[in-house]
Amino acid sequence: MKASEFTYERPTEISEALAIVAQDADEKAFLAGGQSLLPMMNFRLAAPKTLIDLSGLKDLKEIVAVGDGLRIGATVTYSELGASALVSEFSQVFDSVLPHIAHSAIRNRGTIGGSVALADPAAEMPAVLMALGASVELASQRGTRFVLADEFFQGLYLTDRKDDELVLSVLIPNSSKSLSTGFYELARRHGDYAIAGVCISDDSRPSEAFNAPKVVLFGVSDRPLRAKSVEERLVGVARTDKRKIRGASEALSDLIFDSDLHNSQDTKRRLATVCVRRALEAM
Repeated sequence: MKASEFTYERPTEISEALAIVAQDADEKAFLAGGQSLLPMMNFRLAAPKTLIDLSGLKDLKEIVAVGDGLRIGATVTYSELGASALVSEFSQVFDSVLPHIAHSAIRNRGTIGGSVALADPAAEMPAVLMALGASVELASQRGTRFVLADEFFQGLYLTDRKDDELVLSVLIPNSSKSLSTGFYELARRHGDYAIAGVCISDDSRPSEAFNAPKVVLFGVSDRPLRAKSVEERLVGVARTDKRKIRGASEALSDLIFDSDLHNSQDTKRRLATVCVRRALEAM
C-alpha cells in the first residue's frame, strides 16, 4: 500500500518547526528516522496531512554534557548512541541494550526521540529511561518543559506529549553514573520485538546489598511497568544471595500483564520472572 496524500515541510530552526505544528496539530506529524511512522503511513494506520521533517534541525543531533546530566538530542540515532564515549561514560546499560534493538540498518536510522514519542510497549528505550531516572524535554510555542520518564509513558502509544509539542531531547541525570544496571529480554529471534524484557538499576556495588532498585518491565503490558513489589523485596538483599533474588523476582502477582497473539497473560508473567531473575543475577 501507499501513504495517503500529504504535504512536506523541512524546517531548519526549532522555532520554525513549532510554528508549523501550532495550527491543526492533530493533522501533522514529526518525522525523525521514519522507521515506525513511514510503515504506519504506508499501511494507512497513520495519515497525517502534513509531514514535518526534523533532519534539518542540527540542535536535535547533539549529545552534550550539561549541568544536570547528559542531554541526548531527539534525532540522535541508536548507532550514534552506541558510538558515543559520553553516553558510555554516563551509563554502560546502553552497551547491553542497543544490540537488541532491531538490526543495524534500523539502528542507523531509528532515533531515541522517535522511540520516546511513539511509546511502543515492546520498545527497550522507554524502560531504560525509566530505570535511569531520565526526563523528556518537550517544546511548543507555549514554552519548554521536562517530564520524568516515569510519568511520560501513559498507555499504548500514549504519552504526556501534546499534539503541538516536539520532543527535543532526553536528559540522563548525573546520578546514573553511579548506578549498577542489568538488562535482559526474550524474543522469538534476535532483533524481533521483545516478548518480555526488563531493565534494572540500583546504586549499590556488586559486593553490597540492593539499596534503591528500580525494576522496569517492557513488552508485557500497554506501557513500561515498574515492578514495585520486586523492588521492595530486593531492598537489603545481598547482590550475591541468589536464593533471595530468585524469590524477589517472582513477586509479580500485583501486576496486570497483557496477552498477545502468541502468549497468554500467565506466559508473559512467567517470562517476565525469568527476565528479572537473569538480569539481577548478571548485575
